[in-house]
Amino acid sequence: MKGIILAGGTGSRMYPLTKVTNKHLLPVYDKPMICYPLEMLINAGITEIMIVSGRGHAGHFLELLGSGAEYGVHITYEIQEAAGGIAQALGLAEGWVDEEAVVVILGDNIFQDSIKEDVAAFSGGAKIFLKPIPDPHRFGVAELHDNRVVSIEEKPKEPKSDLAVTGLYMYDNHVFETIKSLKPSGRGELEITDVNNDYVRRGEMQYSVLDGHWSDAGTFDSLLRASLLVQKLRKADKSE
Repeated sequence: MKGIILAGGTGSRMYPLTKVTNKHLLPVYDKPMICYPLEMLINAGITEIMIVSGRGHAGHFLELLGSGAEYGVHITYEIQEAAGGIAQALGLAEGWVDEEAVVVILGDNIFQDSIKEDVAAFSGGAKIFLKPIPDPHRFGVAELHDNRVVSIEEKPKEPKSDLAVTGLYMYDNHVFETIKSLKPSGRGELEITDVNNDYVRRGEMQYSVLDGHWSDAGTFDSLLRASLLVQKLRKADKSE
């Protein structure tokens, strides 16, 4: 299984910080943001990793991470020429992934849980990772019935559950055929929710509900929350 970190986008909500570097290289407590998803993949046993970024500050990732040798992995880089959505960014990795399955993580998502067992047990289809939150309308929301995912709705005004779809996904190689069949959404992008709902319709979507903390860090407020969360977790680890 290979890993992909999606670190594109313009970071317009975090301007002017993103005038000088990519959003995913901003600090979250004591590390650049991109290091958290990278370490999550490494801890899951994944050694072949691709980082997909936009054009603006792509070289900064190379300066920070290089070939990945420092981390004991091999890192490949791909450029998303223009904002086309998460699914479009994932589609850029098709040739590199070859026939393997893939773990995809958004570069601004920070997780406490390990996915090592999920990676080891994955045998096909797709898997999403859910988290109960008080404001699910800000995210994709999963509806469950009889222990199955029956629908995923993007940013609903009236969510059917409190289960947000986090920025962490697992797919078999069929995902690239699904992406090729998508039509752009109203905002002109290929949506990852449409990819996930394709797996749902085929009865091939699995899920796990996360126990630990999860945060995105794509706005000033969420970046601060993520930093405070990491600080809290670090202090808790030191006190044990």
